[in-house]
Amino acid sequence: MAMANKETAELGPTPAVRLLAKLGNGAVAGITGVSIIFPLDMVKTRLQNQKPVNGRLPYASGIDCFSKIVRTEGVRGLYRGLVPNLMGVTPEKAIKLAVNDIMRGVLATQANTTSDKLPVMYGAVAGATAGLCQVVATNPMEIVKIQMQVSQGSNSTAMGIARSLGPRGLYKGTAATLLRDVPFSLLFFPLQALLAQKIHRRVNGDGGRPATLCVLAGSTVAGIIAAGAVTPADVVKTRLQSSSQPVPPYRGVVDCATRIAGTEGPRAFFKGVVPRCLTMAPLFGIALMMYDLQQKILGW
Repeated sequence: MAMANKETAELGPTPAVRLLAKLGNGAVAGITGVSIIFPLDMVKTRLQNQKPVNGRLPYASGIDCFSKIVRTEGVRGLYRGLVPNLMGVTPEKAIKLAVNDIMRGVLATQANTTSDKLPVMYGAVAGATAGLCQVVATNPMEIVKIQMQVSQGSNSTAMGIARSLGPRGLYKGTAATLLRDVPFSLLFFPLQALLAQKIHRRVNGDGGRPATLCVLAGSTVAGIIAAGAVTPADVVKTRLQSSSQPVPPYRGVVDCATRIAGTEGPRAFFKGVVPRCLTMAPLFGIALMMYDLQQKILGW
């Protein structure tokens, strides 16, 4: 019996235990990141959803938007929609980070290398797979969060919005979410791995596993690049999901994009790009750092 226990300990945790641990690590990492950067996400959503009133936009800039929210709704207004976002980000980040990690391991085995040295194309496949899988959790969470963020002081609750939307309504704008999340993950994860490794080599002079702070730096830079690149899809998604009217103002992704371009011009697709980059970069930087730190603590 003692010999069997020793052999089991040497083999390490089972695949099921490792999967659950990775999901748990991803959830903790996501909650930490979202809690820190949520006010910036609020500003980003308000900027993307604003439309001209009497020829003028409600907010002149991100700073103007931030100050007006605090002045008219109080500091609590910056955190409107945080609770449902945390409820949604737990499975969303768990799925995204764990699937990417697992896929990198599988593809590294096929390529006869380690996940830290995975070729960029394999890393892109792993990231795109993670982005595809996460949408099942992302879409309901985002649509509830966005409708609470644009309500500007109404007494709408997360459960009330979810009930009014119904199962089908919670997945409104799924195509736009996929157009945002799959390319984002395809760009972010391989770029993050590449940058973290390069920064580690520059700082520490070796090719070992990147240090935790190198992971933070690489993830932050990769987050800025990937978030900026997919902002047009995020603008379309925000417009599609912000309406709670019985008759949707847009017939779909193409109609929404066409009407934005026709009435507001191409620049409208990059509304909120600065706060979005300032949101996504630290969010994924903190999340990946926390995930990496937990993996190292577990000895994985």
